[in-house]
Amino acid sequence: MNKRWAIRDNADDEQVQKLAAELSIDAVLSTLLINRGIKNFDDARLFFRPDVLHLHDPFLMQDMEKAILRIEAAMEAGEKIMVYGDYDVDGTTAVSVVYGFFSKIYDRLEYYIPDRYKEGYGISTQGIDYAAENGFKLIIALDCGIKSVDKIAYANTRGVDFIICDHHLPGDELPAAVAILDPKRNDCEYPYKELSGCGIGFKLIQAYAEKNDIPFEEITCYLDLVAISIACDIVHITGENRVLAHLGLQKINTDPCIGVKTLMEVAGRGTYYTISDVVFLLGPRINAAGRIDDAKHAVELLTATSEEVAKEKSLLINVKNTERKGHDLSITDEALGMIDNDEVLIGKKSTVVFNEGWHKGVIGIVASRLTEKYYRPTIVLTRSNGHVAGSARSVLGYDLYEALCGCSDLLIQFGGHKYAAGLTMHPENVEAFANRFEEVVSATIKPEQLIQQIQIDAELRLRQIEPKFFRILNQFAPFGPENMSPVFISKNVYVSGNAGLVGGNHVKMTVMQPDSPMFDCIAFNHGEYLSQLKKDVPFDICYSIEENVWRERRTIQLNIKGIRFVE
Repeated sequence: MNKRWAIRDNADDEQVQKLAAELSIDAVLSTLLINRGIKNFDDARLFFRPDVLHLHDPFLMQDMEKAILRIEAAMEAGEKIMVYGDYDVDGTTAVSVVYGFFSKIYDRLEYYIPDRYKEGYGISTQGIDYAAENGFKLIIALDCGIKSVDKIAYANTRGVDFIICDHHLPGDELPAAVAILDPKRNDCEYPYKELSGCGIGFKLIQAYAEKNDIPFEEITCYLDLVAISIACDIVHITGENRVLAHLGLQKINTDPCIGVKTLMEVAGRGTYYTISDVVFLLGPRINAAGRIDDAKHAVELLTATSEEVAKEKSLLINVKNTERKGHDLSITDEALGMIDNDEVLIGKKSTVVFNEGWHKGVIGIVASRLTEKYYRPTIVLTRSNGHVAGSARSVLGYDLYEALCGCSDLLIQFGGHKYAAGLTMHPENVEAFANRFEEVVSATIKPEQLIQQIQIDAELRLRQIEPKFFRILNQFAPFGPENMSPVFISKNVYVSGNAGLVGGNHVKMTVMQPDSPMFDCIAFNHGEYLSQLKKDVPFDICYSIEENVWRERRTIQLNIKGIRFVE
């Protein structure tokens, strides 16, 4: 699929030159900083030197004082406390952080992860009943609960209090909980709004530690789990998240907890993890526990205190991940076949596919794969507990949640955000829903939103890529949403030497410009360009710059995102 190359508007040249002079850096690097809102030396110092001192006061969060007072009261009265969390990476890491911390100082504590298939997402009636019947007086809910108005009302009738720690957008009415920690509350003046669910759990233990004179070093041991949640929940890597991700990655790469260490080993890489590595190597394994079996296995791994337990759980989770891959690939192939063999479906501006036998635990992954292939809003549906459950994914710039609002009368429930959502409907509504969703998308999506885009940050001459430039560029990491790895365009480059295929459809080559040294390149899934890549034929490339490590030898490599021949 051809991709549209979109070059960012130039930053103000006077500002660029002023910052470049102030920091003694290349103007291109100055441009990247200004486009990230960094305008002066002090901004740059905070950006390039993330520090624990840059974390915000947790008591700036609305209801934090109430939450801590209720936890202290529960401990003083000897009440049983339940730590309740979602079954995905953000939820299980959040439970591991909060349970791991409080279990060291209080023993009347348990954790609870709802069953993905029997209870579904969020606070469940079954979970509340379990708490009430087993004498729990307080539930700390993590990564869920902000919209559970009815469930919290029910819990109150059963004598169970809730502290909600959530990062999703609240509805019009807030639940009647003892305390609600959510920076997205309209009345919350906390200075950073994009924390993960686990990040909010971390702020809770930070507040408790501060108030009870527990050294900060007692909570830094959980930063590896916080970084995993930030990476895998795809939250912004800006502000406080950037500090937490930076410190957490340091811990992952130097002193991870036993559970993370053994998981890294079964994933096949022991160290040098980036945010991207966490997303692709650790995240799917942690998620697989809840997708295929029971998310409690993930918490048992991440809270393990012995190597024996950690190894047992990491091997089990790795097996579940292999099983998950099998479901994922077979369902993806089946779904692709359904689309490819249906001319009407191929011609649509949305994709809705349904098979009642598909495994519910992987339909979100399948929806992502179909979106990559056809690049349009996509929903994958399957049967679950007598209803039809679905997972939806969108394309850049298109608000999927708004589109689902236009179909809400056909749904039992739905939730999510602009680019991803989950939904449930009655089986008899599947056909009507597919037609309505196509109508809504067709009426609201712009033609350019159906063409995949490569966002290019700046034009670069290859000769500008020298050691100092690369060293400073590396300090822009950790990369992620709102701070993506910069993509550059270089025009009129030439192949120097031969270009060849590796791994089936990937192009390996060396490129240069007349005034530059040669650079090694890898162009994944660009095999169709190989016959045109000749020594005397100029072409443009867009790429990110990375370090390639091969047998302990480190070199600069261009990771090519697109090739365009000069006309």
